[in-house]
Amino acid sequence: MAAILALDVGGKRTGMAISDDSGIFAFPLQTVETRLLTAEIRKLLLERPIGEIVMGMPVNLKNESTDGTRMAESVLKSLRKDFPLLPISTIDERFTSRMAMQAMVMGGMKKSDRRQKENTDKVSATLILQSYLEQKSRSGGQTPPKDSTNGI
Repeated sequence: MAAILALDVGGKRTGMAISDDSGIFAFPLQTVETRLLTAEIRKLLLERPIGEIVMGMPVNLKNESTDGTRMAESVLKSLRKDFPLLPISTIDERFTSRMAMQAMVMGGMKKSDRRQKENTDKVSATLILQSYLEQKSRSGGQTPPKDSTNGI
């Protein structure tokens, strides 16, 4: 089984996380400039097998699109064009930044490290991926429905 790559896409930076090959655990990977995302994914594909990408999709509390949604949809469209053979799913990413900050505090991360937005982005991507993996596990290993919004 190949790993699953998760993305927390932002206007400037994208947090990345990756699963183990069995698709059980999510691990923070890195943060890259969003404009360099495609090149970074290509590089990663040369290093290890990736069977799927899951991307956080920002929506507001009423499940409506935001400025962030439009930007994420643009990145999604580009990724689907650049990687046509790689399944790409989306998942609701509401509250991941807040949950990432709480996880860093509870994990004992120094305040100076928590202030680095890159760390929040990586942890957010990890939370997106772990939620997706849990949904997949609950559905008997099947990929959750496209544009799943019942996670996180």
